[in-house]
Amino acid sequence: MISQLVKLVPCLRAKYLLQFTPSMKSIVTFFSEVRSELSKVTWPKRNEIVRLTLIVFLISGAIGLYVGGLDFLFTKILTLVITK
Repeated sequence: MISQLVKLVPCLRAKYLLQFTPSMKSIVTFFSEVRSELSKVTWPKRNEIVRLTLIVFLISGAIGLYVGGLDFLFTKILTLVITK
């Protein structure tokens, strides 16, 4: 239903908005403004998305290995302290 409303918004003119209740006017106005703002967005290209996703995965993996290594090290140290 919302996608149908968004498709209808450009067809609506001010005289037709007067037929709606105030809350309906605000909904129509909202979706009209959303569509206008989304048309201004510069969307990234597919190769940029893939590249940035790989960077995020690599950095997340590196941080995971670092934190996992620290956890392993501290666990070994704590085990040595407790067993003595």
